Amino acid sequence: MTKIIATSVVRGSEQGHSHGGLFLIDLENQAVNQKLDWNKIDIDWQGRGWDRGLRGMAIHNDTLYVVASDELFAYDPDFKLINSWKNPFLKHCHEICVYQGSLFITSTGFDSILAFDLTKQAFHWALHIKTNGHQFAPVSFDPLGDKGPMLLNKLHINNVHCNKNGMYISGLNTGGLLHFSGKEVNMSVTLPAGTHNAQPFKNGVLFNDTKANAVRYISRNEEEDVSFAVPQFDLADLTATDLDATQVARAGFGRGLCMLDGDIIIAGSSPSTIALHDLNQKITGMTVTLTKDVRHAIHGLEIWPY
Repeated sequence: MTKIIATSVVRGSEQGHSHGGLFLIDLENQAVNQKLDWNKIDIDWQGRGWDRGLRGMAIHNDTLYVVASDELFAYDPDFKLINSWKNPFLKHCHEICVYQGSLFITSTGFDSILAFDLTKQAFHWALHIKTNGHQFAPVSFDPLGDKGPMLLNKLHINNVHCNKNGMYISGLNTGGLLHFSGKEVNMSVTLPAGTHNAQPFKNGVLFNDTKANAVRYISRNEEEDVSFAVPQFDLADLTATDLDATQVARAGFGRGLCMLDGDIIIAGSSPSTIALHDLNQKITGMTVTLTKDVRHAIHGLEIWPY
């Protein structure tokens, strides 16, 4: 009876059209139910995904938190809007995570992580990753103040993961998985350029190797390197290939990861497809395709517990 929720971004969509949504997927019956259609017009429509679509998700105390480019939303289990919050230092947000009473949000445009207190329902802390060559320096700032980083998007931070060992941060231009100890930022492991959803997993790291059209798990010292190919489609089966004015949408763009029962990896890709990969048996099992419109790309994935 496993269900998952997925957010999507419609890359290259036009103003006035839907540019993303939120979907409830019943894996047992392979049934898809769209719960939210994101068709706001007050966004920046420049190239790629830009401000389009819904992004990362996290569930805490029967509340679903979903982030768009510059706004955090809270929904109840029936997908009714509870509240929403903006902040001047939120821009081009990607993935989010919950840890020890705070929601951590990747503010990609500001090369930062913002923390939202889930009890007080307010932003309370922020971390900017400053770069100097191959060196990284953590700079904390007040997200409610008027002093903070510039909108540069140098690292394109797209994922944050927290556990008892610290905060792990990654992006298209970080060079790998960064570790923030509370005092310093150091490289935990180098990764291929253009990765998404990188996070510590078992005795290594799990990530979408987006440029290689694969999902990968690499153990420490590279003793184990397991790769699953992103589902592929014949060009003739794809739709809307002529509607992307930006010419950036492509099939096989892998993004979105969550785990089922410890060894089943659920991964997203474009056109909006999810695939279940068995890490023990090293096989890809079920795949569910929401649409064959090449512009539609999965962004966030979470197990739906209701």
